Amino acid sequence: MNETMVCAVGRVATQPVYREMASGPSARFRLAVTARYWDREKNTWTDGHTNFFTVWANRQLATNTAASLTVGEPVIVQGRLKVRTDVREGQSWTSADIDAVAIGHDLAWGTAAFRRAAKADVTPSPAPPEPNWETPPEGSAGPPQPHVTAPALT
Repeated sequence: MNETMVCAVGRVATQPVYREMASGPSARFRLAVTARYWDREKNTWTDGHTNFFTVWANRQLATNTAASLTVGEPVIVQGRLKVRTDVREGQSWTSADIDAVAIGHDLAWGTAAFRRAAKADVTPSPAPPEPNWETPPEGSAGPPQPHVTAPALT
């Protein structure tokens, strides 16, 4: 099947809207993608035209999108491009949508901490307590030796 796959790098323009649908969770947000170029005359970076895309996420991607993204954050979106033409109130409108396959933060602008989404039917086990690095155990002659247990893998 021939589909137009795109990878868009931009910023979240609207807060993701999350909905529970009959077919499963769905989320959408607007993505602003602004071209930047080096202006030799001004000796500075200049913003070019901004394209806006409506990004659609479904199922677990929708749930994770709604929990992870806020307006202004830099993101990378990969998915199927769908260009729609519509007539509203006598005017022709064209919109570009991306049916997302993957969405992530753009780490060129900052850091992120990945957390695996918990499965719906499994209750997550509590994290082991942090070792106390401040006070040595009574009667010990050296620095404290932390006792760290690894969480069980499921």
